[in-house]
Amino acid sequence: MDTWTSGKNFTCEVKFNSSGNSVKKSTRILFVTIMLFAKYLLLSFMVEQVQGYLHQFQPFLFVNINDTAKIQCSSKKQFLAGGITAQWYRRWEGEAPMLIKRCSDNQNVNKVACISEGHNLTLEIYNAQRNDSGVYYCTDSYISFLTFGNGSTLIVGDSYTTSSWVLPLAPSPHGLLSPGTADLACVVHGVSNPVQISWSISGDLQEQGLLRSLKAKDGSLVFINHISVPMATWTSGKNFTCDVKFNSSGKSVKKIARYIEAPASECSHYIVPLAAGAGLLLLLVSLSLIWTLCPSTLGFQPRISAPPQEQQGGILYAHLDFDSRNRNRRTMQRSARGKRVKP
Repeated sequence: MDTWTSGKNFTCEVKFNSSGNSVKKSTRILFVTIMLFAKYLLLSFMVEQVQGYLHQFQPFLFVNINDTAKIQCSSKKQFLAGGITAQWYRRWEGEAPMLIKRCSDNQNVNKVACISEGHNLTLEIYNAQRNDSGVYYCTDSYISFLTFGNGSTLIVGDSYTTSSWVLPLAPSPHGLLSPGTADLACVVHGVSNPVQISWSISGDLQEQGLLRSLKAKDGSLVFINHISVPMATWTSGKNFTCDVKFNSSGKSVKKIARYIEAPASECSHYIVPLAAGAGLLLLLVSLSLIWTLCPSTLGFQPRISAPPQEQQGGILYAHLDFDSRNRNRRTMQRSARGKRVKP
């Protein structure tokens, strides 16, 4: 058996004639194939059993400072001996999960208690404070695996600060990365603890988006919640609302993003005014030229200025011109002089 399991090749060689050719078969290849297939079946069975084994149905839980927080977890099977194999972990933003409670011990019961009832497991945190905020995971040992629940985010007090703001980010009409989907993000800046971020499309609540978090130098947190929607949904004109809750008051901050169709050109809104202005200017220039060069074609005659009046020796001379309106006759002028003697 030791030789068989050593991994050596066991070859069966069969010759049928004097040509020197033969048929060779290795039993090690068959053995390795069977082992790999058996391992695949075992892993598939274990994944199927573990998947959905623990479930936490409180994605977010808000409590006031000094209140008691109760985080619940359910199992497909009963917890053994009052949850003797169950544990609770807490994860702060930017850090790895940390064990805070083994249900099998009685340590720190004045602050944290683990209560098991059949298929349900509850973590109770007394006199909750801001630093108790975080993501809590229930765990249990299944065969040789430590399985985790999907997590519950506990928010104690108010996460809003004077530097907090919410900003929705939407793709520009010219900056769509994928022709089939549109990516939107909701940025929550300057908060002290986790917040609840949800999306709705014209009032219809959407599934939880992908959440990322960053920690600033001043210790404040930045959360980015990202969703992807079909391009047809984004360009339909519906309102995409980012809803952010900071505390248990029930109030929230809502910001709306909406698709706006891009103009054909950045300068297109200047074309009509420029064309109208150019047309008016051309018309004015044309009329000015006609007025200057051909005044008679417009029905007007040039005005002849009369010479200044002269007075000599008590006699007043006047020169009167009468223009004719008939274009086919020559201009006729009549003069009239009058003489007046001084008294």
